[in-house]
Amino acid sequence: MELKELKTKKISELHNILADLRDKLRGFRFKDSNKQLKNVRGIRSVKREIAQILTLINNNNKENNNK
Repeated sequence: MELKELKTKKISELHNILADLRDKLRGFRFKDSNKQLKNVRGIRSVKREIAQILTLINNNNKENNNK
C-alpha cells in the first residue's frame, strides 16, 4: 500500500492494517525458517510498511497531544 493511501486512513483502520501486516510477517518468518519461502525480499517490504504505519500512528498521537 502506498504512503499516500495510508495518510488518508483513520487511526483505527491503520491499527487493523498493522495487525494484518504483522500476521503476514509472522507467516513469512515461519516459511523462511522452513525453507519454503521463495521471495525473501517480501519480508523487507512488509517490515517497511509496518514502520510507515507506526510512524503515521505516532505522528497522529503527537499532534493530538499537542492540541
